[in-house]
Amino acid sequence: MVEPILKWAGGKRQLLDALYARFPESFDRYHEPFVGGGALFFDLEPESGTINDANPRLVSLYERVRDEPDRLVERLESFADPESDPDPTLPYAETTQRGREVESYYYQQRARFNDRPYTGEYDPLEEAALLVYLNRTCYNGLYRENADGGFNVPIGRYADPDWVKRGRIRRASEVLENVEIYNSDFEYVLEAAESGDLVYFDPPYEPMSPTADFTSYSADGFDREDQERLIEAATTLDDRGVSVLISNSGVTYDRYVEAGFHVDTVDATRAINSDGDGRDAVDEVIATNVPESARLDAGQRALSTFDDG
Repeated sequence: MVEPILKWAGGKRQLLDALYARFPESFDRYHEPFVGGGALFFDLEPESGTINDANPRLVSLYERVRDEPDRLVERLESFADPESDPDPTLPYAETTQRGREVESYYYQQRARFNDRPYTGEYDPLEEAALLVYLNRTCYNGLYRENADGGFNVPIGRYADPDWVKRGRIRRASEVLENVEIYNSDFEYVLEAAESGDLVYFDPPYEPMSPTADFTSYSADGFDREDQERLIEAATTLDDRGVSVLISNSGVTYDRYVEAGFHVDTVDATRAINSDGDGRDAVDEVIATNVPESARLDAGQRALSTFDDG
């Protein structure tokens, strides 16, 4: 089991056992089209497969973790305490790209991280290191972008923040070694997945309130049309013999049932309930095309090596 490198909104660490209990008994390659912080992916440690995310800076980080982990760790070791003074040898020691005063080392690094959306110029390794640094020193480990794609989370308050995470990065690099990494629409998986594979969809959740805005961690968003495309993609994969798991908000229960999936509700304490009564009040559902007779035993963790036959 590998610990995720980043804190990430919507992470599935508390839901892992419920997800594993719905895994097929065996599968070939593993695909995760909305990888985010990768809680399930890194816990599973698949031998091969694909991951994808709409956030290009997150995808670039995973590429650097896979391809040059030692250089990434070296860059992280060079950063200073977030509340220290800005480094006069680096850009944005006094003001940001948009002329705002830089109050501390953290805000200088945040400005540097925003070179990609604001100036179009960036170094992939430096940007990856900055993402980890900011994630581990910002408020509550949030990732949030403004309409222009700029990361805008303020500094957090930590007594002794650990942003290097050298052990996690090196172990994650080993897991990513034989994994293809995409920065694409989730429908890439229709080409990547084959019969016998497993796909886990963890999209931005549909709001529980019909009038609520869709929450997004990237500037592009994910709307109701995208949610319908996701159901269509999952149905197509099912027809091709691909095992599918989906997590989403409780309001999607009926649509997944109508599409032919087995659906369970997950309440606020993560207890599984196969009865749909009261589902509008629950936070999440797990939908799958894996019948109960073909699943792993409840609570059993999947193996990191799969049946090749």
